[in-house]
Amino acid sequence: MGSRGFRRSRTYYGLGDVRASRYFALYAAQIGWLALGWYLYHHALWPSACTPANLLAAYKCSLQLPESGNWPEAALFSWLWSTPMLLALEISRRMNKGVR
Repeated sequence: MGSRGFRRSRTYYGLGDVRASRYFALYAAQIGWLALGWYLYHHALWPSACTPANLLAAYKCSLQLPESGNWPEAALFSWLWSTPMLLALEISRRMNKGVR
């Protein structure tokens, strides 16, 4: 196999050097996630009984979003409630980085 130009892969996967392309992909995904949230926030129709003025009010009102049955409202509901979980996962990953 050495004659074909293949390199032997590392024994410990995920511990190699992080190249610039991975950083670019990570930041592009984060910007895309925030852009999706902005798009959904501005295109979803909030219930008339609850129009949020800030982010905390948006979480309170978000429980009524799926009642309309339209996709932007359901997607915004999913986006709003999955974002804190994703942030918590990223924070825990960074905190446990030195433990490994």
